[in-house]
Amino acid sequence: MPRRKPTVPPETTDDGASGDTSQSSAQSVGDGMTASEPPRSTEPAPTAFDLFVERGLHAIYDRVLAEPIPDELLRLIEDDRRKE
Repeated sequence: MPRRKPTVPPETTDDGASGDTSQSSAQSVGDGMTASEPPRSTEPAPTAFDLFVERGLHAIYDRVLAEPIPDELLRLIEDDRRKE
């Protein structure tokens, strides 16, 4: 039996675009419509300081957020919802 050549995906550039320009970035959907790639985030990548602050806040407050909500507070919230 002859050996098959392994298939290799097309190379991609840094921006994620395919190196093969013969295919469009839109994919065909069963009903004839095309679906394009999801939009990319325009937010800049987090800086080292942003990561430092985020990790510090998590270290301080994650334990507090994991605590159960007091019954009295839950009762007040439910009473307020019923009024609306």
